[in-house]
Amino acid sequence: MLDNSQASRTVLVRIRSALPTLRPSERVVAELVLADPSRAATMSIADLAEACGTSTTSVVRFYKKVGYGGYSALRLDLARETARESVAHSVPAEVYEDINTADSLEDIVSKIAFNETTSIADTAQILDVEQLAQAITVVSASRRIDIFGVGAGGLVGQDMQQKLHRIGLTSFSWWDPHAALASASLLGEDGVAVGISHSGATVDTVDFLKAGKRAGAITIAITNHADSPLGRVSDLVLSTAARETPFRPGAMGSRIAQMMIVDCLFVGVAQHSYEASVAALQKTHAAVQGRKLG
Repeated sequence: MLDNSQASRTVLVRIRSALPTLRPSERVVAELVLADPSRAATMSIADLAEACGTSTTSVVRFYKKVGYGGYSALRLDLARETARESVAHSVPAEVYEDINTADSLEDIVSKIAFNETTSIADTAQILDVEQLAQAITVVSASRRIDIFGVGAGGLVGQDMQQKLHRIGLTSFSWWDPHAALASASLLGEDGVAVGISHSGATVDTVDFLKAGKRAGAITIAITNHADSPLGRVSDLVLSTAARETPFRPGAMGSRIAQMMIVDCLFVGVAQHSYEASVAALQKTHAAVQGRKLG
């Protein structure tokens, strides 16, 4: 059961996080609710089941898996959440919906902007600061940090590698499967393996972290779904709360949430050895300053 003080502010985040653990019939319900929570908040359990082409039993299993004892409590929290965000961000309920063929360019801009700003806000809300602090400690003390990700996760991995490298930490970003597995197998107890995957189910990234773990490294996941294969193989999980939709898989919302976590981790590590980090940043800045065109 959800904590009453936080349920109405976390219902959509919790549903997104639970997606990988749901059965297909339950996932259909979750996706309809996420696509249009304001509409779902007005529907009876029978209407929701009919709209999803499933049974009321599937709806019951769905809301229980996301922490509710009754359907009315879920509807109430959906209504509260959509109302809260509408007021906070001055957006109509329609902005929650996925992009469709009838949208104008103005609608598209509004929906994407809302999606990405709320991805950051939701991630800040759910981020486990204790897990973040532990991640900062182990990264700061590590001999080498290997960062693994493919596709969009690989782009975020490159950003993380560049940041850590500029403060003098030995770090590598890998996306080629053979090179990544070879490097992960050489990590020891003084190494850290970081895996980045929105779904937490990217097979290559999971395999990279498994190889690092077998080699004795501490493993860290950055993912939207803590209860995922990547989350379960990791010693520490830094969770995002991005809002991907069928029309926007791999959208900037997921990457910007991941990059926010990377920034928090980087700043924490830099603060951990403040003087050395500042000196390294000054040296690297001076090294590239002369390369700028006048």
